[in-house]
Order: sequence, then structure tokens, then C-alpha cells
Amino acid sequence: MMRVLLVEDEKKMSSFIERGLSEEGYGVDTAFDGEEGLALVNKNSYDLMILDWMLPKLDGLALCKKVREKKLKTPIIILTAKDAVEEKIQGLDGGADDYLTKPFAFDELLARMRAMLRRPHDIQKESQLIQGNLCMDLLSREVRINEKVIILSQKEFSLLEFLIRHKGDVVTRTQIAEHVWDQSFDPMSNTIDVYINFLRKKIDSLEGPGRIETIRGAGYRLLPE
Repeated sequence: MMRVLLVEDEKKMSSFIERGLSEEGYGVDTAFDGEEGLALVNKNSYDLMILDWMLPKLDGLALCKKVREKKLKTPIIILTAKDAVEEKIQGLDGGADDYLTKPFAFDELLARMRAMLRRPHDIQKESQLIQGNLCMDLLSREVRINEKVIILSQKEFSLLEFLIRHKGDVVTRTQIAEHVWDQSFDPMSNTIDVYINFLRKKIDSLEGPGRIETIRGAGYRLLPE
């Protein structure tokens, strides 16, 4: 799942964008001021950021500059009511990759995002992940084991992707909740355990027992091939 940070202080606008992106299959974390947005940047990793320019506490351009100071090359789209050429140049020179003037059509935002995510940024995910004889195609969202297609739900796919990216490492329920669900998800619910069992039934039965290991009191680990 592509994970997006949305920092927008207008609650109706934020809710509209968040709902639309969620319906398109993106995982969305939201913040309503620049300082809150920066705290999320320090805590999580994102595939793309959408920042409003006129934010309280820390404006979007200043937040963009702080992201770039961290040497993060995450694609950034600036949203603003400002439409003067000089201001667009200021935003792009400040580290933004694109600039969208309000009001805008949601379909245009989606198109801009797709364009950003197609660019060869250093942090951009590869098109495939390989784990033994299992292959995940991140573009077609197809999973194959020994060329046999395995049908996974959206959450199962995102969970498996996260585990493969951290194979050999113990990942906690909180880490899984933040990266596969969203920041408001309760990691102490049994939902994660249920989805781990779903994956085990679909993956372990073909890969061999014990591929996803439970580390009691800590979390889970996908054993390296």
C-alpha cells in the first residue's frame, strides 16, 4: 500500500481528500498543522506528501524545506490558493515536486500523484519483491508462488509486503498497525493476529510451515529464505 501524508488545516478539505485517497487504496495519515506534520515525518516513512502552504505553526513551504534537510526525497505536492508565477517558483525552489492551485479537481490531484510516483526517486519502491519462490508484483498487485497465483485482499497484500521488506526482523504490532492500517488503528486489537493467520493459511501452506514466526511478547518475523 502506498502511504501518503496529508497536512491540511481546512478540516472539510482534509476530510474530502483523505476519504477520496482511501477509496483509491492509499493509506493516509493526516495532520492539521505543520508541527504535527513534521512529527509524523520524524516518526514514519511515506511514499508521497501533500502539504498545504498556509498552515498554522509551521507553514507548508517551511515543512517542505525541513523534509529536504533530512535528505528525504519523498515526492511532495504543495496545495495553495496562491497562483502567481513567482510563488510557484518559490514553492518548487523550496523542494516541492509539484504545485496544485486551489480549487482543484480531485482527479487532477490523483493524476499528479501518479506522475510523482512514477518518477525514479531514490526511495521509490521497486516493481517486484522476491521471497524464496514467492514473487510480489507491486504494480499489478499479483502474488505468485511457483507461478501459482495467490489471491490476497488489499490488507493481506500490504501486510505481506511489509513483512517481506522487513524479513528477518521482528516487527511489532504497533509497527504493523502504523504501516498497514493507519495512525488511529488500535494495535492491541486482534485484527493483526487474524490477518497474520489469513496469510499463514495462504502462504505457509505452499511455502512450508513456520514462514511467519510469532515472537511471543514482541511481534512477528518473516523468516528469510
